[in-house]
Formats: sequence, C-alpha cells, structure tokens
Amino acid sequence: MILCIFGIGANCQVMLSNAASSGTPAGNFTSLSLAWGAGIALGVWISENGHINPAVTLAMATWRGFSWKKVPFYILAQILGAIVGGAIVYGNYVHAISLVEGGSTVRTMKTAGLFGTFPMPFVTDVSAFFSEFLGSAMLLFGILMLLDKQNGVPGYFVPVGLFITLFGIGAALGYETGFALNPARDFGPRVVTAMVGYGNQVFTTRSHYWLWSPIIACILGAQVATFLYDLLIYRGNESWVYRTLGRYRHRHSKGESSVSSSPAAV
Repeated sequence: MILCIFGIGANCQVMLSNAASSGTPAGNFTSLSLAWGAGIALGVWISENGHINPAVTLAMATWRGFSWKKVPFYILAQILGAIVGGAIVYGNYVHAISLVEGGSTVRTMKTAGLFGTFPMPFVTDVSAFFSEFLGSAMLLFGILMLLDKQNGVPGYFVPVGLFITLFGIGAALGYETGFALNPARDFGPRVVTAMVGYGNQVFTTRSHYWLWSPIIACILGAQVATFLYDLLIYRGNESWVYRTLGRYRHRHSKGESSVSSSPAAV
C-alpha cells in the first residue's frame, strides 16, 4: 500500500501537472524514480519480512526455502495492499484526472497509465517483455546483495539500499515501460481503474499486455536472477542451489583425495 501511495501519487502529480491541470509542472521523471524508491524503502521498513512483491516471494520460495504454504497469503496481501493504495491515490486525484480527461464521466487510456503500466507506443511487445525482465532481475540482484550476510550490510541499511536500487532502475530502465517490476503494484491499481470507469480496456490493450510483461516477465526475471546469484555468488545453506553444489564439490573433492592418496604406478 505504501509503495503504491508514494509511487502512483508521484505518477499523478507529475503527469497531471504536466498535462492540463496546472500551469506549473510539479516534477519530472526523476521525481517519479525518487518517489518509487521512497515507497519501496518505507514499505520494507514497516513490513516484518520485507515481502511486498509477489515476484520476490515466489523467488524466495523457489530458491531460498520460503514456505510455499505462506505464498498465497503473502501474494493476496500484496495485491490487496496495492488495490487499497491505488484507490486512495485515485480518490485524491480524481478531480485533476477529470480535468485532464475533459469530464468526470470520461476515463480513457490517457490517464490509465497513471495507475497500471503500459509501454510507449514505439516499444514492441518483445522489447517491453525484456525491459521488465531486466528491471526485475536487477531489483532481485540488489535485494539479494543487500540481504547476503557475507556482504555485512546492517539490517537498518537494507531499506536505504532498496531505495537506491529502485531509484537506479527507474532512472536507467524505466522510460519504455514504466518499470512495473512488481506484479502486485501493477495488477492492484489496474483493477481499481477497471472498477472506476476505465473498463476492460486496461486489461485487453496490447494483446493483454498486463499479463505478459508486468506479471510473467517480472516473475521470470526474479527467478533467473535469484538462480544466478545463488549459483555464482551466494554461500548460504538457505539456498538449495548452494547445498546441491556443496554436495557435488564434497564428492568431487573426496574423489580427488582418494586418487591422490593411492600409490603411484610403477
């Protein structure tokens, strides 16, 4: 909820003030990236286990031993929080949205992108998928590095590190698709727009874009990033990748030891 209030609130403030509701623009793309960064930092700060993203929850369950029994409840809470956050921001900016749209009963794709993410018109579906995949992978690399005990990052610094990570992703990779990175952050507010008058166009546009990039690409990016991190960097027993590699290395080293200790052939 906190993530969406900060992030979507910034979307509305920046985009609506740059449209027709204000003579003075109130922010730019840097403002958006900063607000989303602040949202993830505060969201994690108040979240006991730091899971505010279904892609992260699924990656932790797949690779790090997080209980699969908890996954549905976590994802449901994440989506409900995003719906509430999106609804709060819509209520706050409803008059500005009506001004830009040209009436309180007019709701078009012109402002739907304030809540859900949509690619720029020139971006192909494949490029949009890759952009979200890459952004989600970078987010997971950042999260995993911050949580890796080998790196010695203090717990109180993790939200700050996430702020820097998300700000960097938004500033570097956010232009083409709006950097969803989080399936709940996109799906929840998208549901809100469908309920308040935008209709099913928010789901059907661009061949059901909402499913392929903000959800599937983000989940796959998180899965691949976590696997690669555990394969190449991580040294913790929570990871079954590391445990499996450890058993393999142990057997391999025992084999080498037995060979080296056998008498040399004469």
